[in-house]
Amino acid sequence: MRHIIAASLLFSPMLCTAAAVASTPATDDSAITQALRVSTGVIPAHVIRSASITLPNSNFGERIPNDAEVVLKLNVDEQGTPADIQVVKSINPELGAKVAEAVHKFRFSPATLDNQAIPTTMSLTVVVQH
Repeated sequence: MRHIIAASLLFSPMLCTAAAVASTPATDDSAITQALRVSTGVIPAHVIRSASITLPNSNFGERIPNDAEVVLKLNVDEQGTPADIQVVKSINPELGAKVAEAVHKFRFSPATLDNQAIPTTMSLTVVVQH
């Protein structure tokens, strides 16, 4: 029986930045000035609940080195639910599939922009230890 012991997040660059609106100087004293929007920043998604996996009892476990990494790309929606999980890197396709299946059960704190939950794409590295 094998379990996922540790998972770490590697966040892809978030392309949510604050933008200031430039305007031409007003020549009329009664011109209405445009308010500038200032961002409070982006907070990336992170794992709040993970799930363990059980690998088959065959010689499959013997072929997996200790601290094997599986890198996944996934989307996290505004509710913290993972979707569109893709295996980017795995030493074994069966291991990658098992880890991706387990990540479907993970729950995340969603990414936020200006204190509003937003969907985001992220990379997740799962380290399998036995």
